[in-house]
Amino acid sequence: MPIEKRIRIAQVAPVIFPTPPPGSGGTERIVADLTEALFNLGYDVTLIGPSDCRTPARHLACAPSLYALERQHGQVPPGVPGVLEARVLETLRAHLDEFDVIHCHGEFAHAALLGSRRRHSLTTVHWRVDELDRTLFFEGFPDLPVAGISHAQARAIPEANLAGVIHHGLKAKRFTLGTGDGGYLAFIGRMTDQKRPDRAIEVARRTGHALRLAGGVDVGNPGWFDAHVAGELDESIVHVGTIDDTQKQALLSGAKALLFPIDWPEPFGLVMIEAMACGTPVIAWRNGSVEEVIEHGVTGFIVDSIEEATAAVALLAELDRGRIRERFLERFTAERMARDYVALYERLLAR
Repeated sequence: MPIEKRIRIAQVAPVIFPTPPPGSGGTERIVADLTEALFNLGYDVTLIGPSDCRTPARHLACAPSLYALERQHGQVPPGVPGVLEARVLETLRAHLDEFDVIHCHGEFAHAALLGSRRRHSLTTVHWRVDELDRTLFFEGFPDLPVAGISHAQARAIPEANLAGVIHHGLKAKRFTLGTGDGGYLAFIGRMTDQKRPDRAIEVARRTGHALRLAGGVDVGNPGWFDAHVAGELDESIVHVGTIDDTQKQALLSGAKALLFPIDWPEPFGLVMIEAMACGTPVIAWRNGSVEEVIEHGVTGFIVDSIEEATAAVALLAELDRGRIRERFLERFTAERMARDYVALYERLLAR
């Protein structure tokens, strides 16, 4: 049933990919699902972002995304993302008085633009926040409300900034319950030393399972794939590249488990709940948000080593895929995320 009070909400999207993204792009996926969920709940929500975004809500279109421009022009000058950010912020400035709450999903420059409106804004940082750039950002804007996407991430957000912690959620009907009848293990993520597909390969080798690796080569560390993954590929260890939502559903539904062998403080890890939405167990290394997302022995197993991950593969038959899907529906839907954000918006407005 639509709500009675219509808070006017702006969702300010990033500029790298359209919202929703064509393939990879976890931030854009969350912005898309949050905007749609707010719209479906009856809120007056506006998406401010690239012109190639798609949304049922009102859309204030800016320039095309970097993704669209690179498809049209090939390599573009390095200053283009900054120009795109400036155009999004100019659109926001021109419409600032139309919103009760401004929710920004990009970083840095919007804080200066908002000025006195910062107290009725919210910034969600979709990356780690324990490095120098974010430290300087928080020091410069101690009155900017920031939402953590996990308690693990939020530990590095100053108390003055931290407005709350809200876990991600996804549109429930995008994924359906799978059977795992493919019998293979799956990995989805960037081919980089943060995500550690080499660990996934080692687990697959030790357990005698086929492995399907999905994800692009990390543009910030392109040599890592050649050094640690390319030489291991064969008939059983296959790199399928970047995949879209339809391909992700097929990959996860057929997988015996998703391997999540991260080697960094993962702020959230969206692929874990995508796997859960398909009923697919997750074997995840204990780091970052993992212990907040995975329920050990229910939706997967939390491990600390390749040896423990190898042992966990032998225990997968003990887990109920239907129950894993149920836990996704109970904890990680876009509607739950939207309601949690609305509660936070209302607290900000009550200040």
